Amino acid sequence: MSQKSTKLLIAASGTGGHLFPAIALAEQLPEYTIEWLGVKDRLEQKSIADRYPLHAIDIEGFQQGLSLKTFSILGKILASVFRVRQLIKELEINAVFTTGGYIAAPAILAARLQNIPVILHESNFLPGKVTRVFSSLCDAVAVGFEGSTQYLPRARTVHVSTPVRSEFLAPRSLDLPLSEDAFVIVVVGGSQGAVAINQLVRDCAAAWLSEGAAIVHLTGDRDPDANTFFAPNYFALPFYDNMAGLFQRADLAISRAGAGTLTELAITNTPAILIPYPFAAEDHQSFNAKVFQSAGGAIVFQQKELSSTILKTKVLELMSSKSQLEEMAANLENLAVKDSAERLATLVREAIAAKSK
Repeated sequence: MSQKSTKLLIAASGTGGHLFPAIALAEQLPEYTIEWLGVKDRLEQKSIADRYPLHAIDIEGFQQGLSLKTFSILGKILASVFRVRQLIKELEINAVFTTGGYIAAPAILAARLQNIPVILHESNFLPGKVTRVFSSLCDAVAVGFEGSTQYLPRARTVHVSTPVRSEFLAPRSLDLPLSEDAFVIVVVGGSQGAVAINQLVRDCAAAWLSEGAAIVHLTGDRDPDANTFFAPNYFALPFYDNMAGLFQRADLAISRAGAGTLTELAITNTPAILIPYPFAAEDHQSFNAKVFQSAGGAIVFQQKELSSTILKTKVLELMSSKSQLEEMAANLENLAVKDSAERLATLVREAIAAKSK
């Protein structure tokens, strides 16, 4: 099989944490024809539809406990397996790549039924349930954290870190009016924002601003109080496209602990205060955050233990300690894997080549 004829189906859906590593991989495979598998009404409808042909399936994840809806979800999974298998046949797909999540289950099963290679990337330290169940069916499983291999004893795992989009690997300018001498704090709650973090930051903002900070606060679009605080050098935005430039400029980030965001912080060497999302599946964000805390690149607070007084005081301490911030940034440099996308692309090529022999 010549590489020019290789067609890759990428199954990635839902959040930036699933989509952005997959986009970074696709950018490294210009010789492949890329088709994309997603779900209706998810982020990929905006992020992918103008880049690659997008095919949607009707599927959702399992809820806690057994109920009548469980059988409906199982029915959707089975129907999705046959739909993806049909797509593989119709589009003459040669391999499947997925970044996990519930869309990975039908993608992996359909690939196995068609006897084509399937490669999975798991970005979280604690692999998701779908990854743990189906990883042994994959030709290769790429992991974002070296320690993740302990949870996948039956899979062929390779540590590649988590790919970031290409814009994070080159200097980027900003279109925000930030003075050169401002201490820039970036607040980001993930692709959908974080109302609890937003309120804490608004309670603290005046104290930080009075000490010379500029705050770029990405509130998401689900916070009814997003536009209730106004001050010079405080910028509240629902989203901001140029996250690479923003993290490069930031002196400190206040963030959730999704694997994709953590990888971007490592690449840009941006010290962070991490507040793991307390309702994440199996508390997986806390596992991610502990890696960065242990490496000395971040300070971690559990949301239930964090008050505005604690957050205000910690940020003021960091603002007055340039040496601590420099040490944290240097420690993040040790976590950064800047060629992660290339490593993952090599793994994909090798898996496809091995299967074609």
